[in-house]
Amino acid sequence: MHFKTIIPDNSISFIVKDILVFEENNNSKETILPFFADGFPGLTFHITPKGQWVQPHNKKMPVIYLYGQTIHPIELHIHGSFKIVVFQLYPFVINSLFQVDAKELNDGCYDLSQIPGWHDIEKILLKSPNLEERITVISNFLLKTFNDQKQNFDLSIKEAIHLILSHRALITVSELSDKLHMTIRTLERRFSKQVGISVKHFIKITKFQQSFEQLSLKDYKKLTDIVYSNGFADQSHFIRVFKAFTGEAPSKFKKNTIPNLS
Repeated sequence: MHFKTIIPDNSISFIVKDILVFEENNNSKETILPFFADGFPGLTFHITPKGQWVQPHNKKMPVIYLYGQTIHPIELHIHGSFKIVVFQLYPFVINSLFQVDAKELNDGCYDLSQIPGWHDIEKILLKSPNLEERITVISNFLLKTFNDQKQNFDLSIKEAIHLILSHRALITVSELSDKLHMTIRTLERRFSKQVGISVKHFIKITKFQQSFEQLSLKDYKKLTDIVYSNGFADQSHFIRVFKAFTGEAPSKFKKNTIPNLS
């Protein structure tokens, strides 16, 4: 399988973090793609002749869909060749850009062809001759949608997310509320509406994802390096959080589960 990350055009970088591309040309190969909580929702378009199934839900995925916060680990099961393009979105985008309840998308997805305009985009994408054109088509429609909906964005929540990420999640809800000049209650209410999860939960996911990346890249000398650099109280706390998001302890996970996406 071939995997690559593409930096989005500046015109949509306000709402799109990265563009991920997965491709497999072997028509007889079985592929399993594991996904874990990372704090970012996304938009997926795929061409998969034999279907794309998400497990453990055993659900066949539509051609173009929106997915929300991944809380519990999932796997995409694909038989044969496929082309998948994922626009990884910033967490404050879902509610305002698509007029979809962010909470209802947690561990779920939404068939975008149900939204006016996206059904036509799906037809265009299926006829597009190459990856570059597909990315351009989706980017242009996202930009148009953003321009139509930009008055709905909660910029304070965008700033809250920026602060969490720039501080590597080493910031408390109280510190965030002080920096944003709003009460904790107001911050929690507005954050949950836009992102679909609480501020505290997003901070926990961010810490997990940072530790997951370190573990994947072997960017540490001993496990405690990961524990303390990501703000976990101790090693047992880190193991509990890691196991909650992956289903396995870090020691077992790093040997058997981390996929090679190169």
